[in-house]
Amino acid sequence: MELTLLGTGAPAGLPRPDCPCAACATALGEDARAATALLVDGAVLIDLTPGAAFAAARAGRSLGGVRQVLLSHPHEGPAVEVPAGLPTPGRVPDGRELALLTGHRVRALAMDAGGTGYAVTGPGGQRLLYLPPGSAPAGLENGDVEAYDMVVVDVVGRPDALARLRAVGAVRPTTDVIAVHLDHDVPPGGELRRRLASVGARAVPDGTTVVVGAYEEVPDVPRRTLVLGGARSGKSVEAERRLEAFPDVLYVATGGVRGGDGEWAARVALHRERRPGSWRTAETCDLVPLLAEDGAPLLIDCLSLWLTDAMDSVGAWDDAVWADGGERALRARVRELTGAVRATRRTVVAVSNEVGSGIVPATASGRRYRDELGRLNAAFAAECEQVLLVVAGQAVPLRG
Repeated sequence: MELTLLGTGAPAGLPRPDCPCAACATALGEDARAATALLVDGAVLIDLTPGAAFAAARAGRSLGGVRQVLLSHPHEGPAVEVPAGLPTPGRVPDGRELALLTGHRVRALAMDAGGTGYAVTGPGGQRLLYLPPGSAPAGLENGDVEAYDMVVVDVVGRPDALARLRAVGAVRPTTDVIAVHLDHDVPPGGELRRRLASVGARAVPDGTTVVVGAYEEVPDVPRRTLVLGGARSGKSVEAERRLEAFPDVLYVATGGVRGGDGEWAARVALHRERRPGSWRTAETCDLVPLLAEDGAPLLIDCLSLWLTDAMDSVGAWDDAVWADGGERALRARVRELTGAVRATRRTVVAVSNEVGSGIVPATASGRRYRDELGRLNAAFAAECEQVLLVVAGQAVPLRG
């Protein structure tokens, strides 16, 4: 089954008309995108958009063989002209299945945001799922769900849709996930590709034809990632973003509660509000057992506070204790942690502060902490497939 993406952008397209933002200003060439529309085997057109016939011609395709035109969401703006010879477009009621003379079967799926998703099964049995903009499937249940070969979805706008599909087995490691309905929320080009790759998805230019069921160009999600950054750099947001398309994430908070500290409580509350409701939280610095277990992805925030706890436990703040075995004890704790990271089979995203580029601390204990954090970051990074440095909200890849 062949799928031609006549457009891959948001309903208003990219760049948006008359939008002066930086993302729209740089959405040129292959990064310019018309509203999303799909042509399946030249027989099924999903979402009729302005200029669909010209887009098909540019892609070397024709709409002359289209036998079904499906709409997935209300189209705002001027009425779209139906090219001569095309069937009347329409939305299929949720749950209804169409059997076409071309050998395709199309089933309409209920969404949580008012649109309609379409599951298309080709004559050869390949399975394609398309979701409308800003929508996720409604009413999914765990069970023996057959995986889709390809999922075309609003990865940037609704990463939880991908998480829901993964949770029930509809998306598996071999599923080709293609991002559509791309808007100006993420700068096009390298930054978009990096964000999509981190959740196992990819984007293609308008006019691209892909083969449903062909396992190629599917990004491998890094098993271990370290996200570094200074204070308020956006490192925690970056780490959370990397796992928001996965279900059942365990958020490991190493900072504790700190009763009576209102400013700390406000920080914790902000982090909790950002997390998807399906995530669980564990407040602990005992990371080694978690890394040794099989289970859901771990988000560790952060290693800096883990180090504070470890230095507390070995008496590292006292010069005499530090010299009399405290340093050796801390080195052993760090080796134990990094060994667990090396051996883990879980997906892990860890956050840590980068403090070595700032002012030299005025106290011996402050300098000791700075030096030990630098060593911990270097040792942890050595065990990770991907390392990022976040500066002013921009993630700079250092490895991977």
